[in-house]
Amino acid sequence: MKNLKIYILVAALLSLGACKKSFLDTEDVTSATEQNFYKTPDDGWKALVGIYDGLQRVWSGGVALPVASAIMSDEAFGGTGNADGFGYQMMDEFDKLRSPSDQDMFGDTWGLYYKAIYRVNMLLSHIDGIDWKGNTTLRNTYEAEARYIRAFCYFDMVRLFGNIPLITKPTTDNVPQESADNVYKLIATDLKFAASNLPATSYGSQDPSTRGRVTKWAAESLIGRVFLFYTGYYGKGDLVGEVTKAEALAYVQDVINNGGFGLVDKFANLWPAASLNNYVGEDNKETVFAIKYTYTSNWNGNVDGNTWMVMFGIRIQSIYPYGMGWGGATVNPRLWNAFSPGDSRRSASIISIKDEKLDFQNIKDQREYTGYCIKKYTPMADEAGRSLAEKMGGASFMISQYQDYVSIRYADVLLMAAELGAPDAQKYFDDVRKRALGDSFVQIPVNQANIMNERRLEFAGEGIRYWDLLRQGINVAANAIAESATVQNGGVNTTKTILASKVIETKGFAQIPYSQITLSNNVLKQNQGW
Repeated sequence: MKNLKIYILVAALLSLGACKKSFLDTEDVTSATEQNFYKTPDDGWKALVGIYDGLQRVWSGGVALPVASAIMSDEAFGGTGNADGFGYQMMDEFDKLRSPSDQDMFGDTWGLYYKAIYRVNMLLSHIDGIDWKGNTTLRNTYEAEARYIRAFCYFDMVRLFGNIPLITKPTTDNVPQESADNVYKLIATDLKFAASNLPATSYGSQDPSTRGRVTKWAAESLIGRVFLFYTGYYGKGDLVGEVTKAEALAYVQDVINNGGFGLVDKFANLWPAASLNNYVGEDNKETVFAIKYTYTSNWNGNVDGNTWMVMFGIRIQSIYPYGMGWGGATVNPRLWNAFSPGDSRRSASIISIKDEKLDFQNIKDQREYTGYCIKKYTPMADEAGRSLAEKMGGASFMISQYQDYVSIRYADVLLMAAELGAPDAQKYFDDVRKRALGDSFVQIPVNQANIMNERRLEFAGEGIRYWDLLRQGINVAANAIAESATVQNGGVNTTKTILASKVIETKGFAQIPYSQITLSNNVLKQNQGW
């Protein structure tokens, strides 16, 4: 059978990255072979580190999910340079005719996810060949961590692409696409195993040498997220027969009752660019799970940095405290205007060029300029305009950004519990809003509409809004995303149009890379509308 590049394991177990602040600093085992490697618990540990490294790399090429999520939602436009290609506009407008040559925007993304999944499958297929010396707890913990990461990757891919190949063992076979239900069944069973076998350790209290590892609380929280998306998007009553609504609530309620998490006092202090000297730091009490990054990336294959943040940066200009970037995902003014004036999340989430009196000089080089940029994940610079990533010792601001991506925050757990009907739903809802609104807080009833609006404000720019829209139904999402707005292309007012019909036609899915369809000898089928 014809092989797909995505499934080929590079150099046996692949390279293992180094990280300044987690457990990813370990000996390279690329010289090991499948036959002689999986013998001891230490071998299992090295393979597990390789799996985390695979997760760290999934957004190092192609289009990163946090970037795609912002652009495909109603939060942001495609942006980028005025002389650049129109690939980001194609993605933003769900219209392949905007850039017919960009048929492989997600090509690297697709491949990197499957490489990460391959690493998981390699360990799982050999885990019982390791001599665990009777330590079944350690064995099950390693399996649980690996299965969480596999579920994490498949959840990203099934949301982004719809029907995808489902691979649970190392293979180079030409695997056809599987039904979404079967993919979600694997996700559900992987996460249930993880929740039952991972340590009940709060994220921030982990030993510094192993900080960043998955915990029971991360698995339980992700079950809630998967349940809400699947049942909403597909209109089902439970998660493929594996998790009921009552069980999903019980999982997230357990995180609230026993996880030891809490809300950081001031919302802005969660984000380096919003708080500067008051940043509470990584691994704070609100972090349930994060993908770890560091500045040690280089041009020789070390891929430890947050390479996608540069897309959110102000176009080719450092304006203290913000570092330069590519000007992608320019924020839709509708998002800025959705916040009430007293909501502290507005200025913490969004850079307003006008309100912050920033001297932006490159408007002629900026496409779809709106005057607003995403702040939560923006590169930073010192007062002299030098990238903080480079000051730390990074090779370049382009590859050496080091801010972690907080995938799950405790605020999300509270709002999921409220949405799932927790007895204390009003309290959870109020707690999130009180922090944001301070003295201007006025209680409003906890209901579905209010929760969804609160999620829009709370998680702006965090890669969550698009999926929240889709799970309310494709028509709801399409009507929210549809747009006819005035933006500036190279400083010239231009009408930006996004048609609801295009979102509906594609069902909200992204374009499957045409290179993968070709490599599969057309076994893979393109999504509708692309």
